[in-house]
Amino acid sequence: MTSQAAGAIPATRAPTGPRILWVGLGAAIVVAHLGLVLYGLVPNLVARPLHMALLLPWVFVAAAASRRQAVTGWVLAGAGIAACLWIAWTHDDLRNQYGFLETPGQIAVAVLLIALVLEGARRMIGWPLPLVAALALAYGLLGQYLPGTFGHAGLPVASFLGTLTIAEGGLWGSLTGVSVGVVAPFVIFGAVLNAGEAGAGFMNVAAAAAGRLRGGAAKVSVLSSALFGSISGSASANVASTGAVTLPTMTRLGYPRRISAAVEAVASSGGQIMPPLMGAGAFVMVELTGIPYTGIMAAALLPAILYFWAVWVGIDGFSKRHDLRGLVPEDRPARRDVIVTSAFFLVPFTILLTMMFVGGFTPQYAAVAAIASGAALLAFDGRGPAPARLPGRLAEACLAAGRQVAMIGSIILCASLVIGVLGATGLGVKLTSAILEGGGGTLWGALLLTALACLLLGMEVPTTAAYVICISVAGPALERLGLAPLQAHLFVFWFALLSTITPPVCGAVFIAAGMVGENWLRVALAAMALGLGLYLIPLGMIAQPALIGMAEAPGAAALAFAMMAAGLAALSRAVIAPGPATLRLAFGLAGLALILGPAFR
Repeated sequence: MTSQAAGAIPATRAPTGPRILWVGLGAAIVVAHLGLVLYGLVPNLVARPLHMALLLPWVFVAAAASRRQAVTGWVLAGAGIAACLWIAWTHDDLRNQYGFLETPGQIAVAVLLIALVLEGARRMIGWPLPLVAALALAYGLLGQYLPGTFGHAGLPVASFLGTLTIAEGGLWGSLTGVSVGVVAPFVIFGAVLNAGEAGAGFMNVAAAAAGRLRGGAAKVSVLSSALFGSISGSASANVASTGAVTLPTMTRLGYPRRISAAVEAVASSGGQIMPPLMGAGAFVMVELTGIPYTGIMAAALLPAILYFWAVWVGIDGFSKRHDLRGLVPEDRPARRDVIVTSAFFLVPFTILLTMMFVGGFTPQYAAVAAIASGAALLAFDGRGPAPARLPGRLAEACLAAGRQVAMIGSIILCASLVIGVLGATGLGVKLTSAILEGGGGTLWGALLLTALACLLLGMEVPTTAAYVICISVAGPALERLGLAPLQAHLFVFWFALLSTITPPVCGAVFIAAGMVGENWLRVALAAMALGLGLYLIPLGMIAQPALIGMAEAPGAAALAFAMMAAGLAALSRAVIAPGPATLRLAFGLAGLALILGPAFR
């Protein structure tokens, strides 16, 4: 989702304190969130504060580096848990207050909750997002003193803070509801799969499918990252996991280090756009657009395939320059291993997709069933039954679920503060008007400003938060200029991803470059060439809206897909493959015409 920030718990490091304690806390997160899905009748002002209460020990204690930090962390977590439980216990009375804090004690609880959300996000992902939220809060409290258009009439403190903390807005708004009801179950699903043999299955299938080809080791990285990223939704986790296998292999085969690191960074960045999971962004998109999750998946599938197609063609171009070889026979898995290990992800995925698309179940119910099947498969490995490994694997799944739910939850809670302020003060409407004016009243002008805002904000905050904030501001402007809601949301979401490979931040590039010992800027330049689809496919979705309409008009979608695929291949040939400058220029112009031409007919 984002690169690991200082203070967050690395995926491979155990939390501070007794292991059994953290396994128990992780199990509590799993049981509580799956229970909320199965029961389904818990009031929002109970379920959402409970969600925050379960995250707090992971946020404030798990990464403590000393006994003193652990003690202060428990104090902060304990105070926050008490405040969240008070909200849940008194939710009936609070609902009748309509977001107005009636006593100094209630104001103190509100201030405590907001402070804990800001500090928790800082500990998990660093300063930028909490600073954005703090500035938004300052605007809500002091914006009446600003002159001109961006000032507001002023809000009573008790009403402003109450709207954010005791009503179903702000901290307990719809975004947090997404984190509770949909994101958490799918994060648990990914944690269960990763605790078993699914990762080995991804690697084996990828190696069998692409290992023999020109540039085969790099293409294995593309396929394995697409498969693994579909459950992790995190570019950084993807690089660290699949890169641990693919990067040494590419190095051993003589691939230039900047190319191998760029391949891994770009392929891993595609996890957040690859169905079925797409990180937390797809679930947030469901809430914000009202479009069913299956509809989001159907719309996102062809653009995601195009992204990996562009990377694949780019690898062919680099192969012509550097003679990138395929995997040697001893590095390719046996057919039996491919068939057996692929079952560890195919069975849960089949259950998940069948229940959603055929059975008509909600995504969260389908995820619970898929989790159950994945948990059962933890008692097996590639050689057959392995019941002795089940307890350890379940423990690892609980630990991973605790870490990841806490990470995403802290991001969403902090972003919810920003969205709450935008709504309470009317700032979102004012920024929307500014985008319309700045873009000269034209769609492409507004798209340019929106893309720039997504890129800049994505450099500082995680992708999901950048998407939520940008779409809240720019979405209404883009829709007013004629875009369908899903087009606007996918455009913003894709551009919020740019910072994974675009300097100066490029978190996935930093990790991959560090793993191979290469200069990060050289890796970033190669990654931008390989990842050109990330820059152009969102524009293609605007120029050829049929691309995201596969469910409604499959024929038109297929035609748009073919034109985009040809255009991306031509552009990749122009940017990467060797040849005369005039020929490369011709390929580049042809590629742009195929991708963007339909918008100007």
